[in-house]
Amino acid sequence: MSRPQGPSGLVIVDKPGGLTSHGVVSRMRRLAGTRRVGHAGTLDPMATGVLIIGVEKATRLLGHLALTEKEYAATIRLGQTTVTDDAEGEVTASVAATGVTREAIDAGIAALTGPIQQVPSKVSAIKVNGVRSYTRVREGEDFELAARPVTVSSFTVQALRRAEAVDPSGAAIEVLDLDVTVVCSSGTYIRALARDLGAGLGVGGHLTALRRTRVGPYGLDGARTLEQLEESFAVLPIEEAAAAAFPRWEADDHQARLLANGVRIALPALPTGPNAVFGPDGRFLALVEEDEGKARIVAGFAQ
Repeated sequence: MSRPQGPSGLVIVDKPGGLTSHGVVSRMRRLAGTRRVGHAGTLDPMATGVLIIGVEKATRLLGHLALTEKEYAATIRLGQTTVTDDAEGEVTASVAATGVTREAIDAGIAALTGPIQQVPSKVSAIKVNGVRSYTRVREGEDFELAARPVTVSSFTVQALRRAEAVDPSGAAIEVLDLDVTVVCSSGTYIRALARDLGAGLGVGGHLTALRRTRVGPYGLDGARTLEQLEESFAVLPIEEAAAAAFPRWEADDHQARLLANGVRIALPALPTGPNAVFGPDGRFLALVEEDEGKARIVAGFAQ
């Protein structure tokens, strides 16, 4: 028996490891009783943490939420390189991290902080001439991805541990595990940071754990596990979701009527980027952006 269709809104999921983002969407479709479900900002199967799910009309928010700042807790292993830049890939090279100092690590992290040009991991969903990058890797194709501008607002070492691992020949090798936190812009690959930090230190590196702790205003404190959602499924109403994520513009009756009919009206001084427009009754009407002094509707929610 299908569940009655519920209201539009967001579900902030604490994704478990071993499950794809699409797998979470499939579970949410069953719980929400609708196929109109999507997610903002893919998490790799290995990763855990905040995954934003949109239900019904809230799916129109997802593309804008995906562009917001993100925060991660991760563990980087220095001393080994893998084909995927994370622990799910085969180790391709090992170099003992015995001589790596904290000063060198700090300098390497500083070079990867701020506005940087980052080459994404090849085993990623980025399309090259219409084909996913990971598909090209599986087919043995030799290619290069172009660097992209990203911003790493902070990259901080929380703990450092020396450990022992096994190299491809079966011999023991000393590695260095760093627990780090990263705050970054959309499109930043944390496993690429691990790869580049290790490369810069001359020993290689990869990601062994990744947990997303925040997407925009939504953090783990408001996230629910799949087990919790199975017991009690509910969405964050779309009005609350929009108010939390975007600057708010309170439109009067006349402005609200015009916007509801798609009319471009004069825009007051508002922050750059999408702004959430609410009517006098508190109803969420649209996301708008400034365009030559007028409000351009980027996503409408009045209907």
